[in-house]
Amino acid sequence: MTTFGVNAFGVGRGPARFESMARFARAAEEVGCAAVWTSELYSRSATIPMAALAAGTETIRIGSNIAYGVGRSPLMWAAEARDLDELSGGRLILGLGNGTSTMMEAWHGVTGEAPAARMAELLTVLKALWRLHEGPVHFDGRFYRVHIAPTAEVPEPVRPEIPVWIAGVNKLMLRTAGEHADGLIGHPMFTTEYVRGPVAEEIALGAARAGRDPGAVTIMGIRMCAIDEDIEIARRQVAFAIGQYAASRVYDRLFELHGWSAQQQRIRRAARDRDTEALVRAVTDEMIDTIAIACRPGELGAALARLPEGFDHLDLTAPPWGLSDEQTHLTHVEILAGLRDHLSVAAGN
Repeated sequence: MTTFGVNAFGVGRGPARFESMARFARAAEEVGCAAVWTSELYSRSATIPMAALAAGTETIRIGSNIAYGVGRSPLMWAAEARDLDELSGGRLILGLGNGTSTMMEAWHGVTGEAPAARMAELLTVLKALWRLHEGPVHFDGRFYRVHIAPTAEVPEPVRPEIPVWIAGVNKLMLRTAGEHADGLIGHPMFTTEYVRGPVAEEIALGAARAGRDPGAVTIMGIRMCAIDEDIEIARRQVAFAIGQYAASRVYDRLFELHGWSAQQQRIRRAARDRDTEALVRAVTDEMIDTIAIACRPGELGAALARLPEGFDHLDLTAPPWGLSDEQTHLTHVEILAGLRDHLSVAAGN
């Protein structure tokens, strides 16, 4: 059975932004959501909001979707994760990703080569550092060198293991998830068919290398939801977001699987020409209905009930492009209302 989560989007500035995120997380907790998620970019961190969410809630899981694995050293990731897990009472999901090679180099000042190998090393070292209370950690790898012998007693963490989910799209990162991670954070473009097929195959290959059961890897999806009284506005919002992603070659395999390669080429031409109207028109109704949800207020619960099985956990969020902060906030409020309806029906209430 699929569990659901939402992105905790804050509005306002200063302390008010964090207070609004905490209020939203408490509402998600009351609705029955399994997790609340936050992310980071070049101007915002994930860990500080996660602390606010952890302190402001009691039972809901707190996750990063995603935080940059290359943005902190393995030692600081382990230290911050220990604190966040302690603050939340053992409710942390550490979701990590590297971003693109260009982002790794231009934003974080590290080489963009072999991101999957880098992530595998990070997870190996991070999990060893989680057990630092048991003794020194020594690691010499291609990307990370860690030699630490504590000079004082290290408190035992709240949990013996920390769940680490990683973002993955390409084959090598999907295999890394299967071999090393506790979960895969899918992409908003991931469809049920794509997850059941290519994604499951690559995770199984990685799991086999480690002698693991691929079923031990939680598969999380991200579903964009556009909600407006004018259904054409909602569909346009989704089409615009799909068009931004579709222009990248990263998703060629997904478009080929669904028979959308010709349409993808039209989207690419429109993106190159910076022709927004042509880009939106090139995104078909089938793409919108397969990849995302576009509906009117009050209709999301029924739309969620029609989703095919394929994800263990589904994070619902507004389209990441083209909406103002206020529109994004209102969309997330509507998402919670729809989740309340859906979860109430699922529980038989």
